Amino acid sequence: MRPDTRHPSHKVAADLRAQIMAGLLAPGEQLPSTAQLAEKYDVVGTTVQNAVRILKGEGFLTSRTGAGVYVREGHPFTVRAAAYFEPASRGVTYKILDVAEVEPPADVARDLGEGHAVCRCRLMLRGDVPVELSRSYYPASWAAGTALAGRGKIRGGAPAVLAELGYPQREWTDEISTRPPTTEEAELLDIPEGVPVLRQFRTIYSDGGRVAEVTVMIKPGHLYKLEYRQVVADEG
Repeated sequence: MRPDTRHPSHKVAADLRAQIMAGLLAPGEQLPSTAQLAEKYDVVGTTVQNAVRILKGEGFLTSRTGAGVYVREGHPFTVRAAAYFEPASRGVTYKILDVAEVEPPADVARDLGEGHAVCRCRLMLRGDVPVELSRSYYPASWAAGTALAGRGKIRGGAPAVLAELGYPQREWTDEISTRPPTTEEAELLDIPEGVPVLRQFRTIYSDGGRVAEVTVMIKPGHLYKLEYRQVVADEG
């Protein structure tokens, strides 16, 4: 078994984080005192203080002046592979950062079937908190010159334009992986040090299995959880 060589403050933060995510420390609940936590984890007080600082930066904890440290109210987003964000129902808005014709990354070009694409880059926010950086790619051979290539928001969203162009969305696949954030991602998404991102690679298919869109979504790991659901057929 590989030993855990992390600094003690990161070990304490990891244990408290796990308790919060499991509901053992409930939203709004006060954290035990520094002295109590130091005794529990057999560390000095500064180690506990550093652990608390880490979790505050990640949004798990918040201080109340003169009243201690509490578990922050609110819950993480759930990533359901079968659905997009629904901004209107979730209070999520987005900013268009860039729209351009680009040479897409190799994995995107592979699925699109061509090496030139229209790319729409967006930053999604919940209130004023950045929650997702996404890039949607469309084959330039038919998307160039359409509303997909414009810098404004699209009425009805990209699915409406795709349907008008003869590429209605029929199905999609998601590949989800984790990795450290790039500098751009860390800065735009305000990701605390040491927190990974979820990379959601979505390929959208139209009639005949033709790829109409590839979207790469980057999500701060501390703001999300994944949900998988399967219905078991009744064999009786």
